[in-house]
Amino acid sequence: MNVKHIGIFGRRNTGKSSLVNLLLGQEFAIVSDTAGTTTDPVKKRMEIPGVGPVQLIDTAGTDDIGEVGQKRVGKTLKVIDEVDLAVLVITSNIFGKEEKDLLMKFKENELPVVVVHNKSDITPLDCGVAGDLNNMYDCDVVEFSCCMEDPQEQRDAIEMLMAFITKGLLLQGGERTIMEGLVEPGDNFVLVCPIDSEAPQGRLILPQVMAIRDILDNGGVASVLQPEQLQGYLENNLSGRGEPASPKLPYKEQSKGSIKMVVTDSQVFRQVAAVVPQEIPLTSFSVLMARAKGPFEEYLRGAEKIGSLKEGDKILVLESCTHHTSCEDIGRVKIPAMLQKRAGCSLNFTFVSGLDELPPLGDFALVLQCGGCMVTRRQLCNRIRKVIAAGVPVTNYGMCIAYVTGIFNRAVKGALDIQ
Repeated sequence: MNVKHIGIFGRRNTGKSSLVNLLLGQEFAIVSDTAGTTTDPVKKRMEIPGVGPVQLIDTAGTDDIGEVGQKRVGKTLKVIDEVDLAVLVITSNIFGKEEKDLLMKFKENELPVVVVHNKSDITPLDCGVAGDLNNMYDCDVVEFSCCMEDPQEQRDAIEMLMAFITKGLLLQGGERTIMEGLVEPGDNFVLVCPIDSEAPQGRLILPQVMAIRDILDNGGVASVLQPEQLQGYLENNLSGRGEPASPKLPYKEQSKGSIKMVVTDSQVFRQVAAVVPQEIPLTSFSVLMARAKGPFEEYLRGAEKIGSLKEGDKILVLESCTHHTSCEDIGRVKIPAMLQKRAGCSLNFTFVSGLDELPPLGDFALVLQCGGCMVTRRQLCNRIRKVIAAGVPVTNYGMCIAYVTGIFNRAVKGALDIQ
């Protein structure tokens, strides 16, 4: 997903919800003089020219009090792991412990930050405070008011703030695409997409759609088929002339009809590998997702742990989306069965869906992360960073399946060495 997430943070009654409404151009968030009006994070999408779709997240005040208030603060802090840019709203030049703690957390997550000094029509921004924020925390500081009487002045202020937000988002660069750097005009990619109960009714799974679109966007050709159709397709179309492509020639020197790569659903890795000649690069959608979104080198190292799993080892499975499970569920049924068969012993599995809080990590021997097609790269990497900090090996679904089926090296090489 390429939707950037922007979190609005600050104490209660600094005008966070009013700011969200101004940025959206509509009365979306509830605004009140009562402290603590915003309780749970509130999300709303909008479009920023030059950036594309973004999601604004309005959060509860970080100075909330009481038992319930602290739970609200906890939810606010959790949002930091979800966003690509933070907007910190302050008033009356107040820059205390709450603001310093937030800025340190932003820094830990390598988040760009825009500080908004709101209600500047009542108390102007102090130059010393602005200088300290800029120099000590390397963040842009904007003087602002949500209550400007002159409509044009309000529009100009919003435009300036949006310029700083846009700058912060663009400096990070965009998300890597699933086929980035792999496709040249005329290249032919064979995509093997089995249709089972896990495939959405009437649709393909998201990584398959992403790959097709990326290939087409770059002038390539996407040949989409099911596993049982693959062998016949290869026999007839390897070179585009009904004859096999020569393994002696680099792919760029062969005819445009030759196959540049076969990309398969991980679940049929072994079946596909049996019929795809060794000279044709082969990988999976999940391995390509690891290349595009995950900490690829960590995934490579983590996969080696699979070879030393032993009786009773605990494995944490991270699913980035929430869905109904079935008897063919890849993360909850098929992969656990594969791993236990490969290890020859009983293993214990814990499952976490969406961006829910991780359990204590110390007891786990291995963490398995799904492809992450439903989250941003930053969200996924923030989560995996905690696993790495705990010293637990981590890999992803596709690499795990490739390792278990004995074609790990080929699958990884296919994703990296084709260019």
